[in-house]
Amino acid sequence: MADSTAGKLQIYEVEESTATAATCIVRCVAGVVRTGQHFSIDSDAGSNMIAAPVTLDWINRYDRLVDFIDPPHSAKVHMSGEVVGTLERGATLTAITVGE
Repeated sequence: MADSTAGKLQIYEVEESTATAATCIVRCVAGVVRTGQHFSIDSDAGSNMIAAPVTLDWINRYDRLVDFIDPPHSAKVHMSGEVVGTLERGATLTAITVGE
């Protein structure tokens, strides 16, 4: 369940993408975003979210792997999951808790 303090990323650019993995340039727009977190992709149609989560595998800032980013910082990230191939510029991802 997402809340107002949940980490959020906005996709600036998708550099590489397959059906289940993507490398993107993102900007953290809310909360603290950490490697290993799961995210929902916010849809353009209101507050609905695409159900299958994506996982944040790594964060690269200035050619250095880091564990987290916070607003208003940008970074290159690698994400994986069933719906990662749907990511596009401008999409917003919201951190979620999986398995509870």
